[in-house]
Amino acid sequence: MNTPRQIIQQTLDFANPERIAHSFNPSDFVWASSNADTFATDWQKDQGGNWFRLDEWGNRWGRVDESSKGEVTKGVLTSFDRLHYLHMPDFSRPSDYANVRQLRADHPDHWLIGGLPGFTFNIARKIRRIDQYLLDLAESPDEVHELNDLVDTAIHDMIINFAKAGVDCVMFPEDWGTQLNTLISPRMWRREFFPRFERFCALAHERGIKVFMHSCGQITAIMPGLIEAGIDLFQFDQPDLHGIDRLAHYQKEYDVSFWCPVDIQITLQSKDKAIIRAKVREMVEKLWQRLGGGFIAGYYEDIPSIGLEPKWQQIACDEFLRLGIA
Repeated sequence: MNTPRQIIQQTLDFANPERIAHSFNPSDFVWASSNADTFATDWQKDQGGNWFRLDEWGNRWGRVDESSKGEVTKGVLTSFDRLHYLHMPDFSRPSDYANVRQLRADHPDHWLIGGLPGFTFNIARKIRRIDQYLLDLAESPDEVHELNDLVDTAIHDMIINFAKAGVDCVMFPEDWGTQLNTLISPRMWRREFFPRFERFCALAHERGIKVFMHSCGQITAIMPGLIEAGIDLFQFDQPDLHGIDRLAHYQKEYDVSFWCPVDIQITLQSKDKAIIRAKVREMVEKLWQRLGGGFIAGYYEDIPSIGLEPKWQQIACDEFLRLGIA
């Protein structure tokens, strides 16, 4: 019997793994993060009873309840006049990755993920706050480019140190779409962000590790560019937003892999056992069996925030295990 690490490697290679890889209990993955000293704090309440915290970069976050992820309410860079005074966390010290090396030693048979806080967009848009950052891209492209370069230094250092510490891949969250389209035009994405994706993916691949990307929203327009840049796997929580047949086409065309639960906004919300099981069957047949790999069965962790009981996702997990045998 192959180890979870071997199963995932075979999945990415379309090498007919003996079973479907998955991230629900017991997961085939182990997650690692840097222990670098940053501005991050835990969630707490202010005198008015409002939830807030600071992230790694010093941005202030808020949320409306105890379980939601929240959003940036104030970016640390309120004016580009302060750009040259912006203090970025230092992710360059190998000693801050000793815990990653220990996880590698403790879990030699699992796939070890080095968790990045994002690529350029996900970090820079918080530093300016997303509404302002989207305006900046159109109105202040030179300043945005300079900010993005500062952010990229931190990401570069993290990728190198994660690779040295023994991870199998780096993974980052970066939501690029609404439910209808990408947040910026594909042309603007190609001009400002494609070269950055390409450099980071090459940096990882040169060191023998893969690049996994989580993204929410409708990003079909830039997926070919992301694949061209070197993304090895996409983690989608809404696979039906793209279409299972389209994802299967990308697998065949580009040898790219996907990691998904059943759709959290459509399929799970049906609260119908037959619909959930039928969707699992479709995903297994089209995304895993057809090409002998290329698909990992996922699990959405924040069930309370989408208003569902865990039992509905458990139905999907059980069906993935039942059908995902070679």
